[in-house]
Amino acid sequence: MIWQERADRMRTVPLTAVLRFSGAEPDRGDPHKWHTAQGTLSVTGTKFMNWHLGRGGGGAIDLVMHLHGLGFGQALEWLERHCASVVVQPVSAPPRPPLRLPPSVLQYLAQVRRYLTEQRRLPAALLDTLIDIGCLYADARANAVFLLRDPHSQPVGAELRGTGPLSWRGMAPGSRKDLGCFAIPANRQPQPATTLEACVLCESAIDALSCHALHPTCRCLSTAGARPNPAWLTDLLAQGGALYCGFDLDDTGEAMADAMIALHPSIQRLRPSRKDWNDVLCAKA
Repeated sequence: MIWQERADRMRTVPLTAVLRFSGAEPDRGDPHKWHTAQGTLSVTGTKFMNWHLGRGGGGAIDLVMHLHGLGFGQALEWLERHCASVVVQPVSAPPRPPLRLPPSVLQYLAQVRRYLTEQRRLPAALLDTLIDIGCLYADARANAVFLLRDPHSQPVGAELRGTGPLSWRGMAPGSRKDLGCFAIPANRQPQPATTLEACVLCESAIDALSCHALHPTCRCLSTAGARPNPAWLTDLLAQGGALYCGFDLDDTGEAMADAMIALHPSIQRLRPSRKDWNDVLCAKA
């Protein structure tokens, strides 16, 4: 086992175990205090502090070095010799459910297209391009399905939007919003004749489509909810170019936009003039 693996394993040893193996005595009145040969220590979780010496640290290796005056390698060997039986085994994360995209059902496509053009006022030509390349389709419940794709154009999820009398939205089971997003123009579309001047982050696929219809020189992406730091955002920032946060004009949108800009100061705020970009588009139509 290499040094790093050995050290990572021994760092999980509880500090109380190190103290007991080192002959330390717990304080009778304060469970966070231990009396050692080096003085009284305060212990909180993985941190310790020797107030008498004005020294502290974190983790089992640091504590052994402090108590026994050992170097890093010697402290690691001490832990392996005395505390191997109390190593905390890492808890493995439950497996992620597999992506289950709803099958395309052609008979409901006309309903989905009619909803998006008539009620949402989205340009038919914009929708037809997405339908042709498979980024938009209808499922068995007549939901509009907007595919999330990774940088290699592989599907990693889908936003679902109901087109019936009840307003409904959701995600396909197993969607990985951290791996990709819905974008317009999509990666699989031919490059537009006009040069794209900026990227705008929107809260939904319909808002991204609406924003692009209003600002054709912008590439518009959906974060599938007001999220201040989607995992793919860092890679997008590394590509350079102007990047705007176009979240909704409401309390949640403003709060999440502020959080995003605090994390990534190069991002600028772009507010829709109404609650969201689709409201703006419908008002103009």
